[in-house]
Order: sequence, then structure tokens, then C-alpha cells
Amino acid sequence: MTETPEPEVSETPEDEMKRKFREALEAKRAQQSGAGAGGKGGDSSKIHGAHGPAASKRSFRRKSGG
Repeated sequence: MTETPEPEVSETPEDEMKRKFREALEAKRAQQSGAGAGGKGGDSSKIHGAHGPAASKRSFRRKSGG
């Protein structure tokens, strides 16, 4: 019961930064897993409708020389 926070005090700045990044990554993953489960349609992609049918068929005309 006489535990002191010495391990945290001896933490180097690099270790502290790694710990903060790990915590942020865990929070991000938890947020994404919750949003993907019951989202607007289950599609978590940021790009929607990238490959749909063209509005009209393209026509190419050869330029006449002259």
C-alpha cells in the first residue's frame, strides 16, 4: 500500500511520448469500431460513388486538317 509513483517519474520523454501515442491510437480505434458498427450504412469508406456509370457516352471526333 506504500506504492510511490516513481516509475512514472523515471519515465524518459521518449517513453512518455510513446505512451501518449499508444493511448491516442487506442482511443481512435475504439471510436472507429463504435462508428463502423451502426453507422449510416455500414460503409466506413470516405469516398462514395467513385466508380459509377458515366452520365453520357463520350464521343471523340478527329480534327479535320485544313
